[in-house]
Amino acid sequence: MTLTALLPGLRRSIPDPLNVNAWPELTRASTTDVVVSGVSLVRLVEVCGTPCVHVAAGVVPGTGGRPAPDRQATAIVVAVTEAKRDSEGRLEIVIDACLDAVPAVWAEMRVIGRASCAHAHPTTVLGTGRSAGTACEAALAVLPDDLREGDLLAVPCPDAVVLRDLRPVPEASVAPATPSVADGQPAWLHALE
Repeated sequence: MTLTALLPGLRRSIPDPLNVNAWPELTRASTTDVVVSGVSLVRLVEVCGTPCVHVAAGVVPGTGGRPAPDRQATAIVVAVTEAKRDSEGRLEIVIDACLDAVPAVWAEMRVIGRASCAHAHPTTVLGTGRSAGTACEAALAVLPDDLREGDLLAVPCPDAVVLRDLRPVPEASVAPATPSVADGQPAWLHALE
């Protein structure tokens, strides 16, 4: 148990510790942000929106964060779209991505963009959308108890992740390609004339 877990008010002055073996190279935490290889994840969201990914070199496990020459890791940022309590009083949040297709390290999920002084408890994280034709799986992460809509969450992934893995297109919205033919030529060919 860490000092910030025992006294969450300290999160305003010292960041929650992070496991450097789970995050990409050169990852540093501040009280309100995570910086990966010199890129602020809060600033990345300002530029790209959510969900977003930042891929960098992975680390050699057990070396305290030494970059690995042959592997990549990803920092994923998502936004909370809904926060509510379940029937047992546990916090349940909905995020704007579906993370069940990626090997996210849920134990390392953290709030960025603000310093929370609330105690952390197990929280059910639900994704939006669909993955592989089924509803997104729920996951459990230990997060502050005061999460609300609009909060940003960062989570590491030990592999390179692309954005389309987080926002899969539902099967029903993909229309089959049916080329229309006019005068024996495809429609796109007429557009070039």
